[in-house]
Amino acid sequence: MATYKEIFGTNIEVLASDPANPLQGQVWYNSTDNVVKGLGFQTASWATGGNINLARHSAGGTATNTTSALMFAGRGEPPLPKTADTESYNGSSWTEVSNMGTARYGLGSSGDSNTAALGFGGYITGGGGNFSGTESYNGTSWTGLSSVNTARRNGPGGGTQTSALFMMAYASPTTPGLVESWNGTSWTETTDINSARTGGSVTGSSNTEILAFGGESPTNPYTGLTESWNGSTWTEVGDLNTGRDRPNCGGTYTDAVVFGGRDSGGHLTATETWNGTSWSTSPATMPSAQSRMESGPMGTATSAISAGGANPVNGANITQEWSGAAPTTVTFTDS
Repeated sequence: MATYKEIFGTNIEVLASDPANPLQGQVWYNSTDNVVKGLGFQTASWATGGNINLARHSAGGTATNTTSALMFAGRGEPPLPKTADTESYNGSSWTEVSNMGTARYGLGSSGDSNTAALGFGGYITGGGGNFSGTESYNGTSWTGLSSVNTARRNGPGGGTQTSALFMMAYASPTTPGLVESWNGTSWTETTDINSARTGGSVTGSSNTEILAFGGESPTNPYTGLTESWNGSTWTEVGDLNTGRDRPNCGGTYTDAVVFGGRDSGGHLTATETWNGTSWSTSPATMPSAQSRMESGPMGTATSAISAGGANPVNGANITQEWSGAAPTTVTFTDS
């Protein structure tokens, strides 16, 4: 059996602080903390978080990770057809903050924290129908901005507060392949997605780096189709292992996670991760099945939130927290 020195080329180092970029399996003695540490590996898991105050589905939302998230608008339990309610999450509890200017559900959203969010499109009941309004949240209040060119609903958004896409949304008789790009000031129609569909999921870091997957196509109500966008062209890449409609996700177009949704068997707990080339089914499944979580990406590939949705119908108030497989620093003890 090889020794530690044979593997790493040195004995266990004595350091005043943890190394900036340790290798997996590396061990060191932290002389400041007086403990032996090493870089291990965290397995993927789901945990239950604090309940949302207002149960709802088809809401907007965004998150940095499991300790910083925002949920807004949506449709609650009957007789609540729509809401403008906004709640902020701190990792343990949800707190009501300023409402959106227009109550709606089935809206798209994007952003990267609970202080920088964008909500757009959606549906207004009571004669309003599909909606085109865009609003921006700065951590304190909502501000109305330029509307999307084609009012529509039940489509996701991806990107940030100032650089996003809106797509896979319903607006009869307009094709659900329609894609609009946001530059922080206005919306511009851009190249249609190759496979028109609604109710899928989108993640990405800007309006030029997007991954779109799942949804309901004219030929398949629970598709696993995945397409990548580079700012000018859509390219079909590896399909989801479980085709699904109305899931949610976290991450970027090269490193992502998708969870929940529904297929012909009902609501799903299945979780899959994307490595930039293909999807892999995670052994970790959600504690409670959820779908109709139509918010924007809710965190990263290794730290994301599933909030609200339908379970199995109407509005749910549950929050579930995803921790993806990742290297992690551990402290060695004698117990």
